[in-house]
Amino acid sequence: MEANKRVAAIHDLSGAGKSSLTVVLPVLSALGCEVSVLPTAVLSTHTGGFKSPVYIDLTDDMLPIAQHWKREGACFDALYSGFLGSAAQIGIVRDIFEMFREGNPQAKILVDPVMGDNGRLYSTYTKEMADGMARLCEKADIIVPNMTEAYYLLGETYREGPYDEAEIRRMLRGLSALGAETVVMTGVYFDGKQVGAACWDHAADTVRFCLEDRVPGSFHGTGDVFASAMLGAYLCGLPIADACGCAVRYTAKCIEETVLAGRTDTRWGVKFEKCLPFLMKDVFSLAK
Repeated sequence: MEANKRVAAIHDLSGAGKSSLTVVLPVLSALGCEVSVLPTAVLSTHTGGFKSPVYIDLTDDMLPIAQHWKREGACFDALYSGFLGSAAQIGIVRDIFEMFREGNPQAKILVDPVMGDNGRLYSTYTKEMADGMARLCEKADIIVPNMTEAYYLLGETYREGPYDEAEIRRMLRGLSALGAETVVMTGVYFDGKQVGAACWDHAADTVRFCLEDRVPGSFHGTGDVFASAMLGAYLCGLPIADACGCAVRYTAKCIEETVLAGRTDTRWGVKFEKCLPFLMKDVFSLAK
């Protein structure tokens, strides 16, 4: 198993609703990563279903925070970005990636291009921002779009599933042309029974499909749960496809536990905390 890895997590901080940094930090920490957090904004809740959240924009503080880290000698094994609130923030994150890559050219960059879901871009996203996110993906080693984001990044009209393997493979190859060595698409399904992710490793020229039984409903924060678990497992030394499998199993377990607990208001997120021992056992048993 790999030694502790250092991660810079560039996400918003939503005080309630279990998303972004309130998920990223504990999941990566449970897998032995040392996490430095760079908040892009502070919100009272996430924006998925809650009305008029308090929003504190930290755009002007992002680069000074990163520059302070740099002056103090910070060095990261991975940089991981998620939801960004403006075109300016996207440009700043590109600069931050370049800043820390100078100190460690081997640092892995994971971009979760959080732009939309269920066939629509989020209301906060302008075309300028969405196009900027595509340029940010050019800087990444790993990108983790959902199906909505994948079609947009390809410049294509969204198509609802079920999908076939040929379509998924075509999309993965197209997305890899943006520049990322590894593309992981979430929300992939071939029937109504299972759902999960498809992982394209360009260097190995392989595709892995990781699927689990589908639970009806929409569960906020699961994208952050998935991407954080996958990155943590990868930094523990697992091949990216195996890390993807761990993340799919963990996400499914979190949804299962949430349903068993009787939570019907899914705005408040999934019970990822209770399932951390499941994730740790799964990852550490494979990373020996």
